[in-house]
Amino acid sequence: MTTTTEPVSAERLDALARRCLAEAHAFVSARAKEHFSGRPEGALAETAVPEFVAGGKCLRPLFAYVGWRCGQPESDAAIRAAAALELLHCFAMVQDDVMDGSALRRGRTALHVRFARWHEERGWAGSAPRFGESAAILFGDLFLVWSEQLLRESGLPAGQLARGWPHYDAMRAELAVGQLGDLVNDARALPGWDALLDVLRRKSGNYTVRRPLEFGAALAGCGPELRAALGEFGGLVGEAFQLRDDLLGVFGDPAVTGKPAGQDLRDRKASSVVVLAAAMAGRGRRAELNELLGLDTVDDEAVTRWRELIVATGARERLGELIRERADKALAAIDPAVVPRHAADLLTALAARCTERDR
Repeated sequence: MTTTTEPVSAERLDALARRCLAEAHAFVSARAKEHFSGRPEGALAETAVPEFVAGGKCLRPLFAYVGWRCGQPESDAAIRAAAALELLHCFAMVQDDVMDGSALRRGRTALHVRFARWHEERGWAGSAPRFGESAAILFGDLFLVWSEQLLRESGLPAGQLARGWPHYDAMRAELAVGQLGDLVNDARALPGWDALLDVLRRKSGNYTVRRPLEFGAALAGCGPELRAALGEFGGLVGEAFQLRDDLLGVFGDPAVTGKPAGQDLRDRKASSVVVLAAAMAGRGRRAELNELLGLDTVDDEAVTRWRELIVATGARERLGELIRERADKALAAIDPAVVPRHAADLLTALAARCTERDR
């Protein structure tokens, strides 16, 4: 994959990400102060909720803004509109952490755990974990409300926003439907590869790359040919992003990912790594895989066995090949006759950021 423009574009991407994150953080801080200042729950809400926004990579806002730049000039209002997608992502992360029972997010204590500890420290009645999960769900709802509010108050004209609303709505619906599909996959016997890819695209691939790109391009009023090119690029990079995410969920460095080693294995996720390993395993290795799938608790020793088995089947190496194949096809979809050069450079850098990342 050619990334000769990556050093220059990376600096530009980082600057854009900081602008988007600053807008999202400032908006949430103001809303938290507005709604919780002086209230009993405000003591934690005014700090924990804005802190949850901090540290995000802002991938979805970046793709949305690059979609915008395919048809429009630089715009502070468009930055704010793109930043709304970071609050949508905060909603998704809070919900995901509750569903997975994850204790950490971005190397920090997950929101539901913070609220549970807050309850426990005060000696309140009832279950502290249940309180924490309930509070986190409510704050997830607020992130969803604030996402739409920030978009509506971004400063873009109503006509431009009208072009984006259908894409924003589709993105939210697709996220929920894909998450349900993922929940079903984790609860049943391992799905087939095609079924897994379908959920992977809906839950994460489209949501992370393709839909934000199409959303930004729609706000900018880009034509159908350009939107089609962005859709093809986004679909391929989105798949590669999730495949890479699945690899990190098994083999990622905890010091970098902010999550325990092999977290996806501990959570019994039917990720692409596990599904591909099952498909590539011979009889003996498949028997060992079934044994691991049947464990009541996945401890450190089991994680080590899982990793060794996945490597032995060739699934880790094959998944890396699939990521590179999708990245190369995505870059080939950036037709210089259709996609402006400044946007193409940013798309190239974003593709590398999604497929070569370590967290």
